[in-house]
Amino acid sequence: MKRFISSLLSILFITYASAQLRVFQTDEDKKIFEQYLSYIAPYKDASDETVLEKTALFFLGKPYVAHTLEVTDKEMLIVNLREFDCMTFVETVFALVRTVRADNPTFDTYLDNLRNIRYRNGEITDYSSRLHYIADWIYENEKNGFVKNISSEFSGHRIETKAIHFMSNNQQAYKQLKNDDAMLEKIVKIESNINQRGGFAFIPKEQITNVATQIPNMVVVAFTTSINGLDVTHVGFTFWKNDRLKFIHASTSSNKVIIDERTIAEYCNAQRSCTGVMIVKVY
Repeated sequence: MKRFISSLLSILFITYASAQLRVFQTDEDKKIFEQYLSYIAPYKDASDETVLEKTALFFLGKPYVAHTLEVTDKEMLIVNLREFDCMTFVETVFALVRTVRADNPTFDTYLDNLRNIRYRNGEITDYSSRLHYIADWIYENEKNGFVKNISSEFSGHRIETKAIHFMSNNQQAYKQLKNDDAMLEKIVKIESNINQRGGFAFIPKEQITNVATQIPNMVVVAFTTSINGLDVTHVGFTFWKNDRLKFIHASTSSNKVIIDERTIAEYCNAQRSCTGVMIVKVY
């Protein structure tokens, strides 16, 4: 299977300063990127909200596929514009919008944006350099001025201070960890750093309906969870439709990118483990 996948995918080596960026992609990804540039061109000077929305809608109906970043043994920048899990959908939309806003919106610019969003300090060293926890992803991208957790701007928000340790406590569930104790130790250190930050702001599920009208269109919505050691179980973008606060996301139940028929509050209330949402503006 790996040999078959490798025959379909090409690895590009692109030099950034003295380091090599290893990229895993297909010719189809570059073709989709060019299609996207043509599609978004009429909206290039529109508001950030409009460009985000049009970009997300460009991928409506694309298939949901789990573990899309786990196709190589060594850590590489995985480019996949053909199919998504919930997080790669958010990252792809975000990176494309940053690209189309750039002076030079090339495929290389997209790669650069995706790398800076997905990896700590934009550096790909090994599996631990990827931002696995959403709370960590928000924290690091907030440091870079790319996003801001605006949950604290809404009445009824709380600070979640639970201990994060899901990956290290489930070593056998991750192929990069189950036979690599040294890598596990790196993940443990990252979890410890997350836990020293004092938690993160979120809106409890019982408060979402009360503040829904204040939540903007096309901001990241991250569903927080009561699952032991874990921060977030799902992400997407808020999407106002017919005066209802829904969300657009790569759906596991529908197996594709959809505008969910449920409101964010309804979705959260239907998930027993959902404790609320983080609302994150992207720049």
